[in-house]
Amino acid sequence: MTEILEETLSNLEKTQHDFWNVSRATGNFLNMLVKMAKCKSGLEIGTSNGYSGLWLGTAFKENGGKMSTIEFWEKRQVIAREHFKNCGVADVINPIIGPATDILAEWNEPLDFVFIDANKGQYIEFFNLVDKHLSKGGIITADNITSHPEKVAPFVDAIKNDSRYQVEILDLPAGLLVAYKISD
Repeated sequence: MTEILEETLSNLEKTQHDFWNVSRATGNFLNMLVKMAKCKSGLEIGTSNGYSGLWLGTAFKENGGKMSTIEFWEKRQVIAREHFKNCGVADVINPIIGPATDILAEWNEPLDFVFIDANKGQYIEFFNLVDKHLSKGGIITADNITSHPEKVAPFVDAIKNDSRYQVEILDLPAGLLVAYKISD
């Protein structure tokens, strides 16, 4: 990890609760997962200030891949873009501004990794929109599974009962769902 990346991550951790960022443990786990699975085409739903995007972006850069990140609030994504540029990952991250459901309804690119961390009540919609783009062997991850159980319940129930996915909820801060797509 470069000095500038470590300094940026540490600074962003001071505003974790203001921007609803994932924990360092979750960010590190996502980074390792993308690298271990050798993912090349990723999507993050919920950019915020770019904290998780930095963890993901560095992994995609190491893998020779690219990712897109969707954020509803332009003010947040402006901050994130600056962090991506300063930390040397802007070349592998495509920031998109707008409502995620509208953007995903028009999505036409294959994916091998998805991270969901936006409006908790819309997780089921996000899942239904990205599922057809996720390749066999692809991974869907979602944060806030144990911190917002009622809001994410429709999504958790749907993916756990989908025979095409192998699912586990990890005991990381806020709870992280990891789902592996075992068949199309």
